[in-house]
Amino acid sequence: MASSFVIDVDYEQPVAEAGSACDTRHAWARVPPEPSPDERIALKERIRRLLRERNAVMVSHFYVDPDLQDLAEETGGIVSDSLEMARFGRDHTAQTLVVSGVRFMGETAKILSPEKRVLMPDLDANCSLDLGCPVDEFSAFCDQHPDRTVVVYANTSAAVKARADWLVTSSCALDVVSALHAQGRKILWGPDRHLGDYIQRQTGADMVSWNGACIVHDEFKALELDLLKKAHPAAKVLVHPESPADVIALADAVGSTSAILSAAQRMDANEFIVATDSGMLHKLRTLNPGKTFIEAPTAGNGGTCKSCAHCPWMAMNGLVELANALETGAGEIQVDPALGLRARVPIDRMLAFTAGLKNGQAPGSLVAGIGAA
Repeated sequence: MASSFVIDVDYEQPVAEAGSACDTRHAWARVPPEPSPDERIALKERIRRLLRERNAVMVSHFYVDPDLQDLAEETGGIVSDSLEMARFGRDHTAQTLVVSGVRFMGETAKILSPEKRVLMPDLDANCSLDLGCPVDEFSAFCDQHPDRTVVVYANTSAAVKARADWLVTSSCALDVVSALHAQGRKILWGPDRHLGDYIQRQTGADMVSWNGACIVHDEFKALELDLLKKAHPAAKVLVHPESPADVIALADAVGSTSAILSAAQRMDANEFIVATDSGMLHKLRTLNPGKTFIEAPTAGNGGTCKSCAHCPWMAMNGLVELANALETGAGEIQVDPALGLRARVPIDRMLAFTAGLKNGQAPGSLVAGIGAA
């Protein structure tokens, strides 16, 4: 099998003294080798056996390799967005959770299940939002706004979560902020500026935002998307709210990965343009075999794009790495217990809030007295 190689990845981090400016930093990602067809078959069988032997279950994100998505479902695990990943890992009886995604997802699983072993195919699988929001700088930003309720996106480190009043995912962020706004709370939001701007426009909440961005969604281009719409006039446009505002303005449906899946199934169209990570296309096509899904345009392969619509860190999750993690215990997530207890508070609030909404409780009752200035 060919060896892996490393690529450089640029991401943005706010300049502390400027506040609103961004400073481009550098990280890296490993590109795993592509197994041959025979190797794929053998690796999948090895993983199935190891899952049984280790009393383990797989939790995979929509953005990882299709093989890892399919294996999760075939072996009793789940493919989902980060909110459902959190719920599933907490509630499953397996004593080992194998999280195929990026590091903050593994940390969240460990925070919610500290007694369980949590493995990842590659511990170096990061996230530009997490990298661009160091806890010391973010804490200083929070200290500048002590009257605000701190709401952070799931794509953050355990340390940043521990600094927050509320945690949200893209599937519940609007509901949580709307409920806080209805009670007169002022919000400090972090780290994705596009998602924060979208929520502010939708809710009218008084918000100040950390200046981060996802390197995948930040690259979608409105001008090129408009041209693509003209070339496919019957297509509906599905957009993740981490995208720029001018891209969101062209959408027929805006929402989380789970909301995008739902929209593709319920909308009266046979063709869709999708502005989210291209890993999502596997599940969209699997669930909608008679429909066509087209990637929304970025700067383009070989152009100036950093990700070309696929997260380089999600791409680090491979069959070889997954099998090795199960075999050897490599890639085990560790979270300091004291930090984990603090980080669990806003996570549990989010899970209780979404469960309460599902059960018909009033949003205001679910946020009353929590995170008040």
